Amino acid sequence: MKVTKTAIPDILLIEARVFEDERGFFYESYNERVLREKANIVEHFVQDNHSHSTKNVLRGLHYQIKQPQGKLVRVVVGEVFDVAVDLRTSSQYFGQWIGIQINAKNKQQVWIPAGFAHGFLVLSEYTEVIYKTTEYYAPEYERTILWNDPDLAIAWPVAEEPILSNKDRAGKRLKEAEVFT
Repeated sequence: MKVTKTAIPDILLIEARVFEDERGFFYESYNERVLREKANIVEHFVQDNHSHSTKNVLRGLHYQIKQPQGKLVRVVVGEVFDVAVDLRTSSQYFGQWIGIQINAKNKQQVWIPAGFAHGFLVLSEYTEVIYKTTEYYAPEYERTILWNDPDLAIAWPVAEEPILSNKDRAGKRLKEAEVFT
């Protein structure tokens, strides 16, 4: 397993060792001991989520203000532009974002610790994203940052308006949102 720190060092790009031959491939997508030893991820995962979306769907930027979730994200079909925004006011990276293209072919995963908003844009005809979380979903604590907040200036690779849920259209700008200390 290869672990690479991003420009926000708490966000990690994780690459598993893939074994391929004429039959297909095999790789270990999750191993608690290896993630602890190689990436210092000691959190316990309590929930797996599986999302199917079509091209140009943008989901996010979501977070839970209480019961914040760390997420281990991977794409099993298609490709996404995955984004994490640092919402920790105590962090030197507060208000900064990371965007990483991940897809089923490269089998990379992204570790996003608690304290970040998360979202993704579907780049392929459709995609399936699976992510583990360190806390259970708690809709009463869910919050949304506006995907196109001009203060964040996220460089989403979109040519047209993305497809959004009503919840995502109603997201708040960072300067109006509840954030972490």
